[in-house]
Parts: sequence; C-alpha cells; structure tokens
Amino acid sequence: MNDVKLIRIREEILADNRGLAEAIRQRLLRTRTLMVNLMASPGGGKTSLILKTIERLAQKVRIAVVEADIDSTVDSEKVAATGVPAVQIETGGFCHVDAAMVDRALESLDTESLDVIFIENIGNLVCPAESDTGAHRNVVILSVPEGDDKPLKYPIMFSAADVVVLNKTDYLSFGDFDPDAFRERVHPLAPEAPVFELSCRTGEGIDRWIDWLRCELMEAD
Repeated sequence: MNDVKLIRIREEILADNRGLAEAIRQRLLRTRTLMVNLMASPGGGKTSLILKTIERLAQKVRIAVVEADIDSTVDSEKVAATGVPAVQIETGGFCHVDAAMVDRALESLDTESLDVIFIENIGNLVCPAESDTGAHRNVVILSVPEGDDKPLKYPIMFSAADVVVLNKTDYLSFGDFDPDAFRERVHPLAPEAPVFELSCRTGEGIDRWIDWLRCELMEAD
C-alpha cells in the first residue's frame, strides 16, 4: 500500500496569519498605536461601544476605526459622520477578519498620527476568535438579551478575550439574565479578563471601560 502524504493547509495558513499578525503588532508598537479588536454577535453593540468611546475621548485621543462587514458600509458611515477616520473591509463572504485584511486597511491610515485603532470584527461568536488580527487587545462583547449561557456555548470566543463587556444592562430587569452566573462562566475561560457591565444606550457603567482604555493607552506610550 502506498503511503498517503498529508498536507495540512489550515495549519500553514494559520501559521502565516500569526506571523503577519505579530509583524503588525510590532509595527504599531513602534508608532505607539494601540489596536483593539472588538468581537460580538450581530447586534451585540460593537458599533455602539465605538461611538460611545469616540463621544467620550475623541477630543483628547486620536482614534481610527477599521470596520468589517460581509457586504455593507452602514457602520463605517456612522463612524465617519463623527469625523473619525474609518476604513471599510468588505470580506465578501468570509466570517472573520484576518491579519492580511487588517494590513491592507492600515495602508489607508497614518498610524503614526493615531493613538488607538478599533477593529470592528464580523458579527459572529465563533470564527473571529480563531484568527489573529494583529490587535494588541481582544474585547468580547455580549448583550444581555443573548443570555448568560453563551460562555458555555462559545468557549473559544471567551477564551480569546482580554476584556469582556456585558452590554445592554438596561435590559436586566426584563429577563432572567444572571450577571453572577455569567461571570462564573467567563472566569475559567479568561481568568485575567475584567468584565465591564454597561449600557451604551444609557451610558451607565461606561466609565470603567473608558478608564481601562486610558490605562492601555498610557502603557502604549
């Protein structure tokens, strides 16, 4: 019987992506630019958190946003309306952003004149966690209406988190979401990740997120 040669294409692709992602990270470190990757389900609040952050920090912090969608510019138009530079990635069917896509997007930005770049990843609780974008920090956002069991159903996503944001806390009184149970389920997956409870709609709790981001920016300097 002839031997079968196995070619592990996926492993090679992931290795190439990791190499490029690390090169992006190091390049941005040299310009003292922090890049933050936001991941969530569709409607989880990625754009809302970005807009709230721009509202609070744009006068003091130089911000840009890399928006990713399968086929839409809706969110990038909202960001651009604030006066913040926005670059749109249309993935054309891909369910996540990879380092090559980010690298292309960064060509349109003067990173030396920026303090922080937000990547708004594709709305998905699976694929984005498996691809390194070159970001320095990964933020996972979950909204209250999605339920407190999501860390059990999507452990890979929460394992990738440096920060977990529980959004839409103004809905807590309308359902059975248990914040304590949610934290207990997140902790084994991301024991070092803080969990920030907030509402982008009301602004409640947003200060902790802003304080964390300011600390990260200070470290980048």
